[in-house]
Amino acid sequence: MLFNSTVYIFAFLPVVFVGYFLLQRLAPPLVAKLWLVGASLYFYGYWNPKYLLLILASIAVNYAIGRALHRTRLLAAEQPHTHRALLTVGVLFNLGLLGWFKYADFLIGNVNLVLGSEVPLLHLVLPLAISFFTFQQIAYLVDCYRYDTQEYDFVSYCLFVCFFPQLIAGPIVHHREMMPQFVSRANTRIHWHNIGSGVLIFCIGLFKKVVIADTFALWANQGYANAGNLDLLEAWATSLSYTFQLYYDFSGYTDMAIGAALLFNIRLPLNFNSPYKATSIQDFWRRWHMTLSRWLRDYVYIALGGNRVMSVRLYFNLMATFILGGLWHGAGWTFVLWGTLHGVALCLHRLWQQLGLRMPALAGWLLTFIFVHITWVFFRAEDVPTALAVLRGMAGLNGPGLAEALPWQALVALDADTLWALYDDWGSLGGHGNLMFIALFALLAFTAHNSNAIALDGRGFRLWHAVLAASALFAAIVLSIGSNAPEFLYFNF
Repeated sequence: MLFNSTVYIFAFLPVVFVGYFLLQRLAPPLVAKLWLVGASLYFYGYWNPKYLLLILASIAVNYAIGRALHRTRLLAAEQPHTHRALLTVGVLFNLGLLGWFKYADFLIGNVNLVLGSEVPLLHLVLPLAISFFTFQQIAYLVDCYRYDTQEYDFVSYCLFVCFFPQLIAGPIVHHREMMPQFVSRANTRIHWHNIGSGVLIFCIGLFKKVVIADTFALWANQGYANAGNLDLLEAWATSLSYTFQLYYDFSGYTDMAIGAALLFNIRLPLNFNSPYKATSIQDFWRRWHMTLSRWLRDYVYIALGGNRVMSVRLYFNLMATFILGGLWHGAGWTFVLWGTLHGVALCLHRLWQQLGLRMPALAGWLLTFIFVHITWVFFRAEDVPTALAVLRGMAGLNGPGLAEALPWQALVALDADTLWALYDDWGSLGGHGNLMFIALFALLAFTAHNSNAIALDGRGFRLWHAVLAASALFAAIVLSIGSNAPEFLYFNF
């Protein structure tokens, strides 16, 4: 079920909200929690009910291994091998599940290519959210192994894994930051400030998705479908359209997830903090998909030795971490290349710091954005040849395409004919409207306050918040009438 669908906004979310707080008043807390678990499983199974068995099996196995790790704490000093073996079994189970569904066909295809064999592909459908709930539960098992968790009942654990606002595309949450919220008695009552803030940030996210991201998607899809014929202007319009589609799509999802969770008095961790304002590649990864960056740092980079090793090994750790981060996003060489490029950039940034060099903030911001923008081409393209075709167009190898690019007459005369020409050309790739749309929302991404900061500033819900929320909701609903709700990009991962 999509956050931007009418069934979610006008049926599922209100029914779950009302039912949850009614049960908190009329029944024992366990019943309300079961209601939320049941609603979350319904939300997940709405796409394909058969994958409910998969997520339930994953929850049951990880919960059992987590309890076993808790029970062996007292024996860990005397029997460290048993304690470690439990963790190993749990991690291998999760990675095996993820590998089978997500990477089996990728592996078979590459083996066939290298050996000239004809092993048939499995053509497995990727279960929704498997990357997210797998990483989340691996973190839980490692935290159990490190004695960094407490024991909770099975229902609470189910809610930790499948709580619907963050189930499909994150954020990837830690057990210790969520479980106390689910058992807090203070969170069983309606808090109007949380409702006001939640509705506001949800509506802002809905506007970002339906009005901004889905408009950019039209141009990005059109351009990538015609990658071999893009001239300079069209290629840059295509690549920038995807750069800002992904920005507003993921930012919109994050806002909607945080907003929906706030309705139930649950505060999800910040996962998106204006990353296109970053002044270095390190700063970018502290702002983009922050909980994934945290997971990779805590459970891969530091586990490999982090920065407590020799320089050569440190660079290896960085590269391994970001190649894994690329593969996490998808089973394809484009994602491997994307992760590798970011790993190289992080290594160069580390070397730059070790040499004691400095760069002006403006230059750092521009260099970071251009690098991130170019590497998104690999992230978006169906394959490497398509990515290279777009990059050739961006380099001007297919011609400049600038002759009719800009309405120069609009600079001196805003007459009716000029305005109508702008409107008529709004949807064309590289057209006036595209360029204006890119410029407008690029400026917003580079300069505007983070929407999470607006909604969660702690100074109360004010009238202008209500007006902003209502306006965003109205615009999003009007534009979505009669159209299918496109899924969020991170649902694919």
